[in-house]
Amino acid sequence: MTEARSALTQEKSAEAQKLPRRRHPRRPDLSQTRILEAAVVEFAANGLAGTRVEAIAERAEINKRMIYQYFGSKELLYQAVLEKVYQDVWDAEANLNLDQLPPREALVALVTFVWTYYLQHPEFITILNSENQLKAVYFRKSRLLREGAANSRPLVDEILRRGEAEGTFRTGIDPVQLGLTITSICYYYFTNQATSSIIYGQRMTTRAALEQRLAFNIETVLAIVAPL
Repeated sequence: MTEARSALTQEKSAEAQKLPRRRHPRRPDLSQTRILEAAVVEFAANGLAGTRVEAIAERAEINKRMIYQYFGSKELLYQAVLEKVYQDVWDAEANLNLDQLPPREALVALVTFVWTYYLQHPEFITILNSENQLKAVYFRKSRLLREGAANSRPLVDEILRRGEAEGTFRTGIDPVQLGLTITSICYYYFTNQATSSIIYGQRMTTRAALEQRLAFNIETVLAIVAPL
């Protein structure tokens, strides 16, 4: 009986050896995601020049060699981070489905989105500051960013044209200037809130202050487009 069991066991073992081993697929995408998320934090805090690859690797809990394997250099990783933070903005913007809203509501939704996104994603503002200090050299190098910007650019113009057609907005508004105004009145508040709080003698980041400012931004933009 024992000999029979032993023979059966050996037979099963031999059959098992003939079967191909199941390989677990590598998931480099997960590693890249961890690297990018860690890099966003480090570049936002320290800029391109001040960020160390070792710090990114430590934060991502990954071997430093993998960073070079996936991205090639610190500069190319920085460009990938720049692409990521902008793509995140554009994806969130696209999900607003502004073309499904009446023009006035779409414009209010856009101003609210820009304000809220800057509030919730301070890393985007600091990375944007860094890239402007670098004269947009990495932005200019990236075809993905140039194409994304081109796709996002008509958004304000489309809202304005619909508003003009139904008489909600006055005619002749420059969509570039309005787009700059929307981003500027939101952007400036967050980049200068520390000094502004001293200049104006009030805290700029309380809930009441933030709500008041958003309401004023919406009121300002709607006044710009209102029929004469």
